Amino acid sequence: MSTRPELSGSFGMVSSTHWLSAATGMGVLERGGNAFDAAVAAALVLQVVEPHLNGPGGDVPVLFKQAHSDEVKVLCGQGVLPASANVDEVLDMGLSQIPGTGLLAACVPGAFGAWMRLLRDYGSQSLEEVISPAIGYARGGFRLLERTSLTIASSRDLFLNHWTSSAQIYLERGEAPKGGVFWRNAVLADTYERILNEAKSAGSSRESQIDKAIATFYKGFVAEAIDDFFATESVFDDSGRHNRGFLRGDDLASWKPEIEEPTASHYRGAQVFKTGPWGQGPVFLQQLKILEGYDLDSLDPASSSFVHLVTEAAKLSLADRDSFYGDPNFVDVPLDTLLSTEYAAERRKLIQDTASMTYHPGSPDDRSPWTPSVDLMRGLEGGRAMGLPPDPISRDTCQLDVADRFGNVVAATPSGGWLHGSPCIPGLGFSISTRAQMCWLDSSSPSAFIGGRRPRTTLSPTIVIKDDGEVMAFGTPGGDQQDQWTLTFFLRYMHQGGNLQRAIDLPSFHTQHMLSSFYPRELKVGRLDVESRFSEKEITGLKEMGHRVQVAGPWSLGRVCAVANCDGELKGGSDPRQDQAYSVGR
Repeated sequence: MSTRPELSGSFGMVSSTHWLSAATGMGVLERGGNAFDAAVAAALVLQVVEPHLNGPGGDVPVLFKQAHSDEVKVLCGQGVLPASANVDEVLDMGLSQIPGTGLLAACVPGAFGAWMRLLRDYGSQSLEEVISPAIGYARGGFRLLERTSLTIASSRDLFLNHWTSSAQIYLERGEAPKGGVFWRNAVLADTYERILNEAKSAGSSRESQIDKAIATFYKGFVAEAIDDFFATESVFDDSGRHNRGFLRGDDLASWKPEIEEPTASHYRGAQVFKTGPWGQGPVFLQQLKILEGYDLDSLDPASSSFVHLVTEAAKLSLADRDSFYGDPNFVDVPLDTLLSTEYAAERRKLIQDTASMTYHPGSPDDRSPWTPSVDLMRGLEGGRAMGLPPDPISRDTCQLDVADRFGNVVAATPSGGWLHGSPCIPGLGFSISTRAQMCWLDSSSPSAFIGGRRPRTTLSPTIVIKDDGEVMAFGTPGGDQQDQWTLTFFLRYMHQGGNLQRAIDLPSFHTQHMLSSFYPRELKVGRLDVESRFSEKEITGLKEMGHRVQVAGPWSLGRVCAVANCDGELKGGSDPRQDQAYSVGR
């Protein structure tokens, strides 16, 4: 029994973590746009209605497949570290980690440029057509999510005492707005409108206008405002003191989003596509390689045996992520070996009938795995970063998937630029991504805090092309959990009958037995979170296997969105968890 029907149609399908975004995307399809137009319009609306989850100053990886092509491409909207970023200068500040908030963790904001390139090169509609819905919601208003209200409330004192530019946007007479109120961000609306007006000055060509919008953001008034703020401000952050950031206008001017080849692997009649190892996406593929050695068809997808195998494969793959993944433009990632059948067989031997309590990266090509220093590792294994206060706010993300009647498919995971991550840039109405908190203050790390590199992000959309021609696009918010929740969804879809909604609705789980990507970089040894909808028998079985089980709420783990094109039949599913994701289609 599913919470919602699996939607079916032949015209268009949009699944998003906010209903206004999904409706916006579908509206674009109805007006003759393609999946790329719809994705851009829906994404710009997400920047308005989910400001605690993403924004124009954030980042996004996009996977897409064009109609009449078997090729999947990756559009990298993950901005790089500022050119002047370096390990030694931050260590000299007395820090052992990059703070999760403030200015030190800032990267070049990649989301806006990526969406504009997708629109220019693959879309068909004008900038005005796709940006107008976002301007309308920012100017005219929308119902504020309860979770947005809670996030603002938790940041109230920070805004009042330190981040006054954010207080001007998000507080009303010094207090957080209540969930459900009609909310506006007029400053952001002004920014979008000025970008649009400057774009129109480039002439009537849609390509020229979009190029002008990109230049306005990365070299014009937007970049100038960001440069002025970072050059003059010292901002209170998670370290408990004020710090300056490295980001400057020249960093924005020299960056552009790139189209890349995906990382791919075959699993049970399906080719699965992910980002390169500058994202954690290959973790999904590593887990599949390990799990293909087991008879998952014979296992109940809500059984302790299924959860145990998937969890143990995740522990091994995530440990390899921590030790070897990084920007392949700068570091040699042994990806072919990590995704090989032989290496998977070697790692599979480590999975026992009981839960592993060992943090165990492998040695692909006989390489020694990188790990944090002994002292820092000891603090992380203690459950929190040594000497650092716990982060009171969970970072999170959005998801957006589109399939159109022409055969185009898009999967994107927008994030960053959180309202609680860094102060709003005065006059712009949005914050800047703090993705660099995922870097290490160790030059030998493959994800070191070194200028020009992409931080190893957790953002991880997926496209799958099955041997029978079906194309799937899916993803979820959730940081380190993204390639756990979507993997579980995918396995259940592949092994249990191929219904998107049913696979989403089944009870979810994840391990926290990895080096957290987010400040304060905890390692919770053996921790396994499961939804309470698992039966008491299965939960007891997991405990008897040695897992340190934490039972979460019945609908609390995951926010998967998914679409599929099955020989012209378009399908959609969305997660009932958190009461805001919806699919729209016909």
